[in-house]
Amino acid sequence: MNPVFETVGGNFAISHGRQQAFLATNYLMKRKTQHRQTAIRLLMAALILTPLGSIAAEKKAEPKTKTNPTPFWLPEGERPDPTPPTRSDIPYGTNPKQVMDFWKAESSEPTPLVFFIHGGSWKTNDKNKVTGVKEYLAAGISVISINYRFTQEAHAAGVKPPVKWPLEDAARALQFVRSKAAEFNIDKTRIGASGGSAGACSSLWLAFHDDMADPKSRDPIARESTRLFCAGVLGAQTTLDPRQMREWTPNSTYGGHAFGFNGDPKANLSGFEQFIANREEILPWIKEYSPYELATRDDPPVFLYYSVVPGIGKNQKDPTHTSNFGLKLQEKLKTIPVECHLMYPGASGVPYPDPVRFLIARLKGPKDTKAGSYR
Repeated sequence: MNPVFETVGGNFAISHGRQQAFLATNYLMKRKTQHRQTAIRLLMAALILTPLGSIAAEKKAEPKTKTNPTPFWLPEGERPDPTPPTRSDIPYGTNPKQVMDFWKAESSEPTPLVFFIHGGSWKTNDKNKVTGVKEYLAAGISVISINYRFTQEAHAAGVKPPVKWPLEDAARALQFVRSKAAEFNIDKTRIGASGGSAGACSSLWLAFHDDMADPKSRDPIARESTRLFCAGVLGAQTTLDPRQMREWTPNSTYGGHAFGFNGDPKANLSGFEQFIANREEILPWIKEYSPYELATRDDPPVFLYYSVVPGIGKNQKDPTHTSNFGLKLQEKLKTIPVECHLMYPGASGVPYPDPVRFLIARLKGPKDTKAGSYR
């Protein structure tokens, strides 16, 4: 076979396009007559094949589809590929609500731990709302997520104030985890709390509260510390003082249920109006359970994340999760001082984009002897 035909009749037309095919055909037409019939067939083949060849030759590589990272706030149970706990429903008390899930990071050495408290106004939701599990495990950090008793259950049981149950359950669960440090392979000196909304408030309450350990207790769990190494939270209510809430955000409506005020339809009073009216009477409770009231110089570093910019003294679209809470706490912590990072849209100079990155950096980084020690 003629070597030129062999070249063109193979992948030449596809690889080099119409121009080369016609040049080759021209060449054959000028040769012997017996090649003309071959040349005509070649020309027709070129006309058919060349468009496909041109597309193949000129087709640009399609850009790769970008995969958006999973938002840090997406609960584990809502991820397309959730990570199952290493152990589920571990009891830390006698009530069915007093249980926790545990994700164990693979390590030959004790690992840091994220202690997660779900939100829901202390009235709803579940430990499956935990966030960041994959990221923590990949960084060598284990995770605990707890359930706890709700304020309506405390109210029905006559507990005053009702918020005592969810907050003290969080403290007890933390002590239980420390008592299991060897079994869980965790470093009890490096525990950071996290959560959203009410769970964020609970986390800050633990971060700022004096140690609730009872060294003389016969109960070994009660002898464990409740102090934290750090806390990184989302949408936290930093105060439970209704007067402060109204000063910071005039359309505030949150928090009355935590102290047993659920509204009086007959008197046409909301729970928050009852809360305001009875503030002086319950001030000792506010000072005991409001994170803002508890912050002192020896407290650990905290990271606060909000989805909107602050607007002190202005009504907010979501007054329950306004960044006004974060801004006012940060102002106070600067005067103490306690390290506080505040992130919201447009915030500048914040070294971490979200609570997950903050917790990973702190729990895996060098120990700060000035603040946040498990003290």
